[in-house]
Amino acid sequence: MNNPVVLGLEGVRRAFRQGRETLSVLDGADLHVKAGEIVALVGPSGAGKSTLLQICGLLERPDGGRVLLEGTDCSALSDPQRTRLRRDALGFVYQYHHLLPEFSALENITIPQRIAGVPVKAAQERARTLLAGMGLAERAGHRPGQLSGGEQQRVAIARALANRPRLLLADEPTGNLDPATAERVFAVLLERVREEGLAALIATHNPDLAARMDRRLTLEGGRVVALS
Repeated sequence: MNNPVVLGLEGVRRAFRQGRETLSVLDGADLHVKAGEIVALVGPSGAGKSTLLQICGLLERPDGGRVLLEGTDCSALSDPQRTRLRRDALGFVYQYHHLLPEFSALENITIPQRIAGVPVKAAQERARTLLAGMGLAERAGHRPGQLSGGEQQRVAIARALANRPRLLLADEPTGNLDPATAERVFAVLLERVREEGLAALIATHNPDLAARMDRRLTLEGGRVVALS
């Protein structure tokens, strides 16, 4: 596909101290994800998938190498600049929904837009459109505690898309759901990502879900390796 590269990693290294020893998690990792492309990141627990996603999401700085978002070298950015880029260009979905329990589904999706400066009416309209796309139009006024696990995760996906990010990062987005619910949530996630036309990097242990994405990657020896 000839779409522009949204996310690029070049020679990324990350290691952690464990007592007197150093554990190398990423050792020269290279990666690119283009607009409109959905890429699966698979592999066993402890391989470094979450570390890689946190570096891609500018939540953690690598020890070496470069992280590029739409051609911008993020390693040269200050912390406030990285925060603004996360707000404006990135969307995150985690294994647990992390919704604000005291606010409704609509409000949970409206809040990040308001933080970004979107007017109330426009933010609510965007939130309602996203909820409708998730099949949750009738649940807009419900708080998280009044929603099922699958509904909560669909709201979390809608929240991640609220500010029209160019890159979506998801860490085991269906990991807490039963197989049938996971399938429904994942189908909605793929549909919304395709419709929005953004780049997506999704870590998953589910081989069936990974097989439905455009490419599959894994980590071996701290490097990103393509799977056939």
